[in-house]
Amino acid sequence: MNALEEIINEKLENLIITEPEEVAEAAGLRYVSDTEPGFSRRIQGKGFAYLDKNGNKLTDPKHINRIEALVIPPAWTDVWICPYSGGHIQATGRDQKGRKQYIYHPGWEDIRNTNKFNLMIRFGETLPLIRARVDEDLRRHGLPREKVMAILVRLLEETLIRIGNSEYAKQNDSYGLTTLRNKHMEVEGSKVRFIFKGKSGKQWEVDIENKRLAKLIRQCQELPGQQLFQYLDEQGSRQSVESADVNNYLKEIIGQDFTAKDFRTWGGTVRAARELYSLGPAEAEKDKQKNIVQAIKKVSGALNNTPSVCRKYYIHPEVITAYMDDSLFEKMEMASKSADSSGFGLNAEETAVLNILKEGLLQKEELLNSA
Repeated sequence: MNALEEIINEKLENLIITEPEEVAEAAGLRYVSDTEPGFSRRIQGKGFAYLDKNGNKLTDPKHINRIEALVIPPAWTDVWICPYSGGHIQATGRDQKGRKQYIYHPGWEDIRNTNKFNLMIRFGETLPLIRARVDEDLRRHGLPREKVMAILVRLLEETLIRIGNSEYAKQNDSYGLTTLRNKHMEVEGSKVRFIFKGKSGKQWEVDIENKRLAKLIRQCQELPGQQLFQYLDEQGSRQSVESADVNNYLKEIIGQDFTAKDFRTWGGTVRAARELYSLGPAEAEKDKQKNIVQAIKKVSGALNNTPSVCRKYYIHPEVITAYMDDSLFEKMEMASKSADSSGFGLNAEETAVLNILKEGLLQKEELLNSA
């Protein structure tokens, strides 16, 4: 590890926060739980009256205005409202399907999002190790847990499909990778097509062409049952797959707390860099902004998100900054000459993105020190 890498690692150690209580503190918020006494509501006329911890009606406009600004859905039941304006959770409740829902303080969401983007440098550095271990596990005989987890991780990279949630599959008939059924997939030779309804009812149609993956997925499909991805335990019994299994597998193979969601963030960021590079530089700022909008729209299609959600949560802001100051093109061209994408290494686009993120981190630190 050279001196520059040591500096970057030191900065990341200070920036990345893993404990929820520390995240709340960093955001200047109070870490709370809905098991603590809080405010509640009851129907009153065409609206709601709000009650304090003792069940007395709230009359202080400060409290009422804050609560109404949360826009708690009228259909929610068992509503708990945080009595503190600085609580990291502002409200919880049950929706019409009985699922617990949360409304977080904007400051909590902002710092969590920043934390996620800060993790991308480490994720990019670790990706070759993940790929190497995944390739090793794909070579295992049969369909043991490690092999099926490796198939799913490869698909996360190839497709950017969400990992899935069994509760959503049951209640909403919406699916992700771990909850796909055999009917959601077609295999023809080296081509695989996934067609299914995902989160928020959005239709997914994803095609990949990969002879090795197609063969492995066909093996999974041959197991009895409707669920596409299952594994065989040591006794040869079929076991279903949950999103937690994939996240646990990632932690086992690299010893760090990356999750399936990080693949979508990394994939969205790299695709944004690719799209912006292909659009080329622009002289006028309005033309740059126009190209950014166009690139984000393209990436949002791959992620099956709205452009606004895509930009806020799945594209690292340093890539946008690099396009605006034209450094993106230099980084991409340098990486195309130096990147070693043989084996499991990062390709040129990924190498350029990693360098952009590292440089952005160092520049941010310089600005803080000079302020």
